[in-house]
Amino acid sequence: MTAKAEIHIPINSDSDIVTARQQGRALAQEMGFNGSDLTVISTAISEIARNIVEHAKSGEIILNAVNSPGTVNSPGKIGLVVIARDKGPGIADIALAMQDGYSTGKGLGVGLPGSRRLMDEFEITSAPGIGTTVTMKKWKR
Repeated sequence: MTAKAEIHIPINSDSDIVTARQQGRALAQEMGFNGSDLTVISTAISEIARNIVEHAKSGEIILNAVNSPGTVNSPGKIGLVVIARDKGPGIADIALAMQDGYSTGKGLGVGLPGSRRLMDEFEITSAPGIGTTVTMKKWKR
């Protein structure tokens, strides 16, 4: 796989959610992901992008291909990193926000915990008044 520059997608509206989802799926497909992994990746991107629109009003999604270093006994892995970043109100209680069914808006409260389950790695940092960053990775099987 050829190294590719990061893809930055501004998120300000519902149409940007669709763009992020499509570009994430296209990059994953180009990287060799297939089948259900493509659906899982695009769904996680969509959920996180929707959170940006609903709670922060604007932000960005960054897509990037990564390689994990291999060892003598274990080959390296190819993965897709998705970073969602905003300068919104932040999340006061991340543990609470990660519980299924918890929502501060009109949603079902499955966006963050659902995305965590869909991806192989998931990290969230947030500070009230500063914003939120979600970093997710999916490794190619």
